[in-house]
Amino acid sequence: MYALILAGGVGTRLWPRSRTTLPKQLLPLTGERTMVQATVDRILPIIPDEHIFFASNQEYAELIKSQLPNIPAQNIIQEPSAKHTASCIGLGAVHMQRLDPTAVMASLHADHFIVNEEGFRQALLAAEEVAKEGYLVTLGITPDKPETGYGYIKRGAQLGMYNDQAVYKIDQFLEKPNLPTAEKFLASGDYFWNSGIFIWQISTLMDAYSEYMPDLRRQFDQISQALSAGEPIEPIWAQIKPKSIDVGIMEQAQKTAVIPVDFGWNDVGSWLAIHEVADKDENGNANHKGESVVFDTTNSLIQNYSDRLIAVVGLDNVIIVDTGDALLVVNKDKAQDVKKVVNWLEENNRTDLL
Repeated sequence: MYALILAGGVGTRLWPRSRTTLPKQLLPLTGERTMVQATVDRILPIIPDEHIFFASNQEYAELIKSQLPNIPAQNIIQEPSAKHTASCIGLGAVHMQRLDPTAVMASLHADHFIVNEEGFRQALLAAEEVAKEGYLVTLGITPDKPETGYGYIKRGAQLGMYNDQAVYKIDQFLEKPNLPTAEKFLASGDYFWNSGIFIWQISTLMDAYSEYMPDLRRQFDQISQALSAGEPIEPIWAQIKPKSIDVGIMEQAQKTAVIPVDFGWNDVGSWLAIHEVADKDENGNANHKGESVVFDTTNSLIQNYSDRLIAVVGLDNVIIVDTGDALLVVNKDKAQDVKKVVNWLEENNRTDLL
């Protein structure tokens, strides 16, 4: 098996810690290791270094190399520009196909947090078996709450057991629901969060591009020819129209499968997610970074990356992040709105804080 780790995002909802020059996947937000390092650590027992690839942008390639010196430099693929996941994953597939046309690829994200790592690996091995039967496979996260921030997958008929994992045909992909609909999904037991983790044979994926995104498949063929000739791919890449792999292929393809999993997954998309996965004291507070004193405060996250003391008194359900040059204070229920601050900084040309 090969792995393609998508690592090009900026992580605007984790401002002010995540910046354009050092985004969340290159930071140690959930432990001692950075998120890209933790992602590689998680899969190394079943996928060797030489089979691990990264898709990122040119700005982050050197940082990834420095954090993961055992990954071959040529395996860090630099996208000329961001074009969404259909093109990003396909570019990785082009590189892998040149090495091993029969390979199975696991498409992963560099910013996921997983508690039960062995359970995750066993799910990948099950998915590899299913992928070898020509299926486009995804891992569906068993929901533990009526989440409205994720897309959902509805399972269909069971295909069988693979590596002791139940596998189902995919009946339907669904967009982010409202709360009443999410509550129905949770009660049903037939719906799972869309993790964005995919496993497929590269040949199966390329056939799917040919059928559902033929223009993009032709552009991949041109890119492959350019790589073989040592020519730049930028002129070809500039013509690609951005589209997600979900919309471009998975929602249209017929031979798709989902493996329901429950291994403690979080996509670490906001400070709320950081609080959810962090170790907390008896009052529900997490304050493991820097110096802080906390009194009469509950259910809060305090992250201090400055050289000054943070003192918190009498608050509940807040996030406080101090990076020395910027201070964020936000109610946990509004954690998704941190992006509004980033938008304001962009509009007011505060590039020094981006």
